[in-house]
Amino acid sequence: MAESSIVDAHGRPIRKAELKKELAAPSLTGVRQVWHNGIASHLTPDRLGMILRAAENNDGHDYLTLAEEMEEREPHYASVLGTRKRAVSGLDVVVESASDDPADVRLADAVRDLVRDAVFGDLIEDLLDALGKGYSVAEIMWNTRGGQWWPREYVWRDPRFFRFDQATGRELRLIDPENVAQGVPLAPYKFIVHRPRLKAGIPLRGGLARLVAVSYMAKSYTLTDWLAFAEVFGMPLRLGRYNDSAKPEEVDILRAAVANLGSDAAAILPEGMKIEFQEIANTQGGADLFKGLAEWIDKQTSKAVLGQTMTTDDGSSQAQATVHNDVREDIQRADARHLGVSLNRDLVKPFIDLNYGVQRRYPNLRIHVPEPEDLKQLVAALKDLVPLGLKVESSVISDKLGLPDPAKDADILMPEQQAVTAVESARNQFLKTAQNRESVVTESEPDFAEIAEAEDDWEVQLAPLVDPIERLARRVADEGGNEEDFLARLGEVLDEMDETELVRRLASSTFKARGLGDARDD
Repeated sequence: MAESSIVDAHGRPIRKAELKKELAAPSLTGVRQVWHNGIASHLTPDRLGMILRAAENNDGHDYLTLAEEMEEREPHYASVLGTRKRAVSGLDVVVESASDDPADVRLADAVRDLVRDAVFGDLIEDLLDALGKGYSVAEIMWNTRGGQWWPREYVWRDPRFFRFDQATGRELRLIDPENVAQGVPLAPYKFIVHRPRLKAGIPLRGGLARLVAVSYMAKSYTLTDWLAFAEVFGMPLRLGRYNDSAKPEEVDILRAAVANLGSDAAAILPEGMKIEFQEIANTQGGADLFKGLAEWIDKQTSKAVLGQTMTTDDGSSQAQATVHNDVREDIQRADARHLGVSLNRDLVKPFIDLNYGVQRRYPNLRIHVPEPEDLKQLVAALKDLVPLGLKVESSVISDKLGLPDPAKDADILMPEQQAVTAVESARNQFLKTAQNRESVVTESEPDFAEIAEAEDDWEVQLAPLVDPIERLARRVADEGGNEEDFLARLGEVLDEMDETELVRRLASSTFKARGLGDARDD
């Protein structure tokens, strides 16, 4: 299989033939199946210890299953983990160009189109699954559209389909039927792998599920004991009384009646028998004990996931909640930064390399955590400092405000005085052009030296049109392509071809020639 000259972050060359294939699909009978036996329903301290020790030794199958079930079975954990995910998934995605150079701006615009595509919407939610489990993987289903490589779909893959290498515990590998124990390396530019840095160490030990697993098990025991306690002490004690002459079958009837009163609230008794209800006066605070333990465990879970308990477990004033929200913002910023690193490495760079070739600088995708107060201060400071001579790149301010770069022919907003100045400038330019034409008409002889100079500059004039085609030809040759591949990819360089200089020189020459012709006719 032919290998490309493009290499990934690990120095491995990409194989374009693999990019359109589905490499991590599940199967019904193979080693990658979506159906697994439950863990949480039979969880004991010994069982949990075995699961965590197995994960420490690179066998994370049962741990990942437990992490999935914890989100399904424990309402509080599912709530706080969902809050942390949505704190990032609800933010805007901002793309910053590497510089104000037109080529860098074009690359940034292409990435903006990529993240605005409809299929990008659920990708962030899928990647944030790594918060609980330690890592998350999405497979890119590439497609060629209009001569460009474009993600047709991002498919979330079950983390149990992967395992880490045995040597370092850091390289994620795909479990394969031919190599179940070690797995095979992930195909370059095919997978997006997100591993948030929640703690130092191997990723399999860094998920939030591992941190709260013991609390989950303890709470499950607490709730079971609480329900048993409520069943015994939540209802009054029922006593059945019979006299000495009662027959054994009558005693059985009374026993069944006492038992059925707990659920049916109705019974039939022979005459002479009775049932008494007695309140249990002292349960020694058992109900408060179980309730307090469950609430304490919930608070520890909130601290582990959100970093605070004020907005989830404790009543608080608005001022107190604001202070604690600032703490959560630190976690939000860290999660957003980690996710941005993963997307730049595994999505932005592959997209640019496949379509525009390897670049020295790449656009930067980041998850923007807004700061309205800071933006207001920035605008106010620019309003005062720019007139004093402060130099600021317009693209930097546009990126901070989340505004895209304007198109060439777009109607641009500007201050009223500046608009009047622009109109005057256009009018003066028109008059100047007319005067130049009049001066050309009065000339008796053409300037042959100037014409010769214009002919000598033809290479400079055509370079912006020819150079992109030559670069494409070199890329196709380096990648082992042929003439058909070159012709098929000509559409890729249309945006790089700049005809401005050629059109300007042709227009200028045509204008002068027309003036000379009119002068001769006169």
